[in-house]
Amino acid sequence: MNSPNSLVGRDFLEISDFSGDELRQLLDNAAALKLAVREGIPHPLLAGRTMAMIFEKPSLRTRATFETGMAQLGGHAVDLAHEHLQMGVRESIADVGRNLVRWVDVIMARVYTHDTLTELAAAEVPVINGLSDLSHPCQVLADLLTIREHKERLEGLKLVYVGDGFNVARSLLAAAPRLGLSITLACPEGYDPGPDAIATARALADDPTTVEIVRDPREAVAGADAVYTDSWISMGLEDETEARLRAFDGYQVDAALMALAGPDAIFMHCLPAHRGQEVTDEVMDGPQSVVFDQAENRLHTQKALLVQLIRGPVAFKELN
Repeated sequence: MNSPNSLVGRDFLEISDFSGDELRQLLDNAAALKLAVREGIPHPLLAGRTMAMIFEKPSLRTRATFETGMAQLGGHAVDLAHEHLQMGVRESIADVGRNLVRWVDVIMARVYTHDTLTELAAAEVPVINGLSDLSHPCQVLADLLTIREHKERLEGLKLVYVGDGFNVARSLLAAAPRLGLSITLACPEGYDPGPDAIATARALADDPTTVEIVRDPREAVAGADAVYTDSWISMGLEDETEARLRAFDGYQVDAALMALAGPDAIFMHCLPAHRGQEVTDEVMDGPQSVVFDQAENRLHTQKALLVQLIRGPVAFKELN
C-alpha cells in the first residue's frame, strides 16, 4: 500500500488513478466527513486553500457540491463560467492552466472532451475530472459510498447497469473490480462502453467478481443488489435523440424490471433523470430508490477527494 501522503498533488481524471486500497481509504474519509457535518463538527481542513471550477457543461450537482464542499472545508471556490473563460478560444487550454497554477491549489473541470482535461493536467496542481465524454469518476465515488451505506459492504455484491455504456458506465466498470463488486452491463448493440474498458475491467476482476455484457435487461438484473441507469441522451448527443429512443426501447427501468432483481435491491441514477424514458416515476420515487442519497454523497466524497489531493490522508487526524 502507498504511503499516507501518496495522493497529494495527483490528478483524478479516472477511477484507475487510485488503487482499490486508496478508494477504500477515500470512502472511509468521506464517511467521517459526512458524520462531522451531521454532528455539527467544524472541519476546516483546507483553510486558506482555493479551487478553480471550470464549467463547459451546465451543472447542478457538480457545481453545488464542490462549492459547498470547499466552504465547509474552510477554503474557497472560484467559478470560472465558460462564457467568461472561453477556454480554447480567448486563450489556449494550456495557458489557462499555466495561469491557474499560480493562484489556486486545485482545478476541477466539467468538460465536453477528455482531451481538455489532459491538457489542463499539465498544470502543477491537481486536476479533477468533474465530468468528460470519457468518464465521470466523481459520480462513481458517490455511488460507491451509497452502495456501502445501504448494503454495509461492497465486496461480493452484484451491480447491474442498464442503458447507455457512456461515461458513467465506463467509470463503474473501472471501479467495480478494484473493490470486489461484480458488474453486469445491459446495453443495446452499438452502445457498449467499448472493448478497452471491458477488457481492462476483466483483467482486474478476480473470481468470483465478474464483468459481463449482455443485451437483455431482464437477464442482467436477475439477483442484482443494485440496479443503475443513466440518461439515454446525454448532453451533446441531442442530435441522436430519435435513433437512441429506438435503440433503447425495452431498456427502461420500471417496476417489472426491478421485481426481477434481488428482494432488497436498490435503484440508482446519477441524475438528471428523464422520467418516462430510462426510468419510470414509480421506480424513481419508490422505496428502492437511493438517487438522492447518491446526490448528497457527491458532497462528502468530493470533500474527501479534495483533502487527500491537497493535504493527504493524514489531515483527517484533525477530525479526532
